[in-house]
Amino acid sequence: MAHLAPSITALTDLGARFADAGHDLALVGGPVRDALLGRAVSDVDFTTSARPDETEALLAAWGTATWDMGREFGTIGARRGDMVVEVTTYRADAYDGQTRKPIVAFGDSLEDDLVRRDFTVNAMALRLPDLTFVDPHGGLADLEDQVLRTPSAPEVSFGDDPLRMMRAARFVAQLAFVPTPEVFAAMRELAASIEIVSAERVRDELVKLIMAPHPRAGLELLTESGLAALVLPELPALRLEVDEHHRHKDVYDHSMIVLEQAIDLEGPADGPPESVPGPDLVLRLAALLHDIGKPATRRFESGGGVSFHHHEVVGAKLAAKRMRALRFDKETTKAVARLVELHLRFHGYGDGQWTDSAVRRYVTDAGPLLPRLHRLTRADCTTRNVRKARRLAATYDDLESRIERLLELEELKAVRPELDGNEIAAVLGIPPGPVLGRAYKHLLSVRLDEGVIGPDAAAQRLRAWWAEQPEAAGD
Repeated sequence: MAHLAPSITALTDLGARFADAGHDLALVGGPVRDALLGRAVSDVDFTTSARPDETEALLAAWGTATWDMGREFGTIGARRGDMVVEVTTYRADAYDGQTRKPIVAFGDSLEDDLVRRDFTVNAMALRLPDLTFVDPHGGLADLEDQVLRTPSAPEVSFGDDPLRMMRAARFVAQLAFVPTPEVFAAMRELAASIEIVSAERVRDELVKLIMAPHPRAGLELLTESGLAALVLPELPALRLEVDEHHRHKDVYDHSMIVLEQAIDLEGPADGPPESVPGPDLVLRLAALLHDIGKPATRRFESGGGVSFHHHEVVGAKLAAKRMRALRFDKETTKAVARLVELHLRFHGYGDGQWTDSAVRRYVTDAGPLLPRLHRLTRADCTTRNVRKARRLAATYDDLESRIERLLELEELKAVRPELDGNEIAAVLGIPPGPVLGRAYKHLLSVRLDEGVIGPDAAAQRLRAWWAEQPEAAGD
């Protein structure tokens, strides 16, 4: 419990205030688990016999600020200096099996509250102010054995809240724990019940899993249990059957390896933006989903090969559709879909035959996603052929070098036509509108194809383009 030492005085003080008012208070769940694991304790969560109004009054006297956004679930928050706490009345929640929201019910004892927790490793508590350790379900032993077990029968626990099955996968990814056979069996049996949980809650758990140190293990549990078929069906769909005459790479396993390799290429958490500080949600989702267009585009060729033409385009659409269904924000959805769409672009580079124009388009099409595209492209090489892997790496090294040279020379990150909208309008004598927009796009294309040519040459290109437009005939 050494990680709790700096907070012990504040914890015992708060516990004494509740005790003086005739209420129980205990530190519970994740903070206790993480302290026992020697991990930093960020969230400080308590459970209490006090009802929300009583909790709020006690916290108002203890802290400098309180909030009650979780009041309907029995949770009141408070701040005192740098310490932020959340105190929740003993709970006895359950779903009714049909609605997407849990039925909130308050409990009467710490023991009853703990038996309703998701896993035994989260069902340990520290009573305050006397610091008595409470572990009625053997959570400490499970913590040492690195197993996930439920305090009550797993069928009951998952029936109370199906999202706990997603949490099991998340804890596998975060803590490298393994579910007991009984927990896994219950996940398979009750997987369909995840559909009564809101898309937002499912998304939040999936994000925590993806951002964990070892997301592959959690994703594989989702797939093996049948949960992925319901919340992320594109993932198990990657398990394409391979017949003896038409061989191709295991797309599911390949995608998992790409995810792991992309994680390895993330920069340090405090690194500059161009290093893609990890964990990076956009890069990780793009790596996981980059080939989801393959099942829909697979074609068996007469020579025994297999093709997946335009799977990047199909995959981008599928990624966007799935992320919208999971209620991801528009910016994240757009970024992931764009990376999926662009992930094959490098393979047209060959042995460096791209013109400067093609390199400029690669940079401008990627835009601010370029550092992530670099890492996704490199991670996408999973060949066991060492010579081929070295050649691909060297070729991409060459492309990155060319990009850096062009960035220095031409400031491609802010590439624009050499004439702005007002100057284009003056050269052509046209008002703002769709035609001016087309003219602007033409000059942007000239800028990408030819680089910096100067305002006078740009005006010449613009007049030559205008002479071929139908609108010019009416001047």
